[in-house]
Amino acid sequence: MSHKVRVVRRSLTLVVVAALAGLSGGCAALDRFWGVGRAPYLRAIEDPTAQPGYKPVQMPMPAPQPAIYNPNSLWRNGSRAFFKDQRAHQVGDILTVAVKITDRAKYENATSRSRAGAENSGVGDFIGSKTIPALKLATAVLPGRILTADSTGSTEGKGSVDRKEEIITNVAAVVTQVLPNGNLVVEGRQEIRVNFEIRELIVAGIVRPEDIRSDNTIDSTKIAEARIAYGGRGQLSDVQQARYGQQLLDIALPF
Repeated sequence: MSHKVRVVRRSLTLVVVAALAGLSGGCAALDRFWGVGRAPYLRAIEDPTAQPGYKPVQMPMPAPQPAIYNPNSLWRNGSRAFFKDQRAHQVGDILTVAVKITDRAKYENATSRSRAGAENSGVGDFIGSKTIPALKLATAVLPGRILTADSTGSTEGKGSVDRKEEIITNVAAVVTQVLPNGNLVVEGRQEIRVNFEIRELIVAGIVRPEDIRSDNTIDSTKIAEARIAYGGRGQLSDVQQARYGQQLLDIALPF
């Protein structure tokens, strides 16, 4: 087999491999071409439990209550409706937390300080050295000033804080624990994905059953030991963060 034939075959192989790679990695582009002039299609309804990576949800649940049927009665014990308070009161119940944070702080501070000091110590006439000729040598040897010290210092500092935060949203929380005094420990998590960015909202704290409104909602201002986190992760958040090396240098460098 000549050298030219081998080169041609190798080139054709590279072209085929490149074409296959482009087709496998460009499915999204092909879908966009296929959708020209057509409305976006909806995915078929599928069983989520049959999807790869599916995991059953495990949440704290109350102890099971056996159903007891009373004779000649339309009501059975353990039902959740029929003139019963529908507000969350036990482990596993869900309530809606209305997060409304409008926080603003403005603070300015200025400090200025200065100090000046001078110290002089010496001997003007050492035992008549200026009047007695025999002691003029002492004038040449002994200094007129034994100690001379000057010091000045000044400090000036300014600082200001102007912060404004606003979060208004709703999130459903689950009762994870009932404390001995009847207060409820709740925690809720919400994740929203838009393209390649995930926004995450976390709410946790302790609420009183009396503060839960009739529509099973509660304001975030009435949550004790509230822990509210709003942030995100993804491509945009990754770009906005400093690199790991820069973060280490910011911690290690003393200047």
